[in-house]
Amino acid sequence: MGASDSNDNWQDSPNKQAIIDTGVAPTNDLESAIVATLPASPGGTNYTAIVRGANNGTGIGVVQVFDLDRTVDSKLANISTRSLVQTGDNVLFAGTIVLGDTAQKVIVRAIGPSLASFVSGAMADPTLELHDGNGGVLASNDNWRSDQQDEIIATGVAPTDDLESAIVTTLPANGAQYTAIVRGAGNTTGIAVVEVFALQ
Repeated sequence: MGASDSNDNWQDSPNKQAIIDTGVAPTNDLESAIVATLPASPGGTNYTAIVRGANNGTGIGVVQVFDLDRTVDSKLANISTRSLVQTGDNVLFAGTIVLGDTAQKVIVRAIGPSLASFVSGAMADPTLELHDGNGGVLASNDNWRSDQQDEIIATGVAPTDDLESAIVTTLPANGAQYTAIVRGAGNTTGIAVVEVFALQ
């Protein structure tokens, strides 16, 4: 893989066998997948996955990143997703799984107003919930300074707008699954970003 790669219909990929060998190949032939080794650097290296509908189609999609080689000392430090947040079931979801036997301290952020300078229709007031694998609410926040302010500031990645949301917590491991959900306060809509940062 060079600086970028793309795929439409994973069965057509020249790396089809490598995708199958991951054990997490898509279940539908029209879905897409890329297997790549991403170089790291001491200060971290940024990568972006972009999902579009073929022929400008629209709809709800999911982008997933799997760490396929946990024997190396590099790891995913942050994952973020940007989307139009609507109401009802059409809100913004981000899932993460903590593998191994070591708990992971994280900060989860819901960003909206600070996007307004470069995104039209940014969400004015996002709210954030963090759920466990059974759907139970572990924590929630609207307006990050209202709760855990000092702990959030200490992470070095506090939101830049007071109407944005954040949660700092330690997530148990052993394959435990977690989901962050972003909604608009008062059922408002707009473009928002949900981010999960590993703090350890």
